[in-house]
Amino acid sequence: MTNRLAWQCRRGMRELDDLLGNFLVSRYAGLDDEQRQTFKVLLDYPDAVLLELLMGRMTPADRDVASLVQEIRNAAAS
Repeated sequence: MTNRLAWQCRRGMRELDDLLGNFLVSRYAGLDDEQRQTFKVLLDYPDAVLLELLMGRMTPADRDVASLVQEIRNAAAS
């Protein structure tokens, strides 16, 4: 985990900060290289879209992103 990723997970919106920050700390190390790249792609999404995805109000078209979003949601639920 890098400081840059930690910084990118700080979005200024409590819900996003909690979801992304907790995932980064608890699950990021267990991701494979492809999933880590997908996480970086996800962090490039605008905050409003990211919130909709992580709250389950929108489904991403990209299967890899959809899978990672579900992983983040599962991590938050456990």
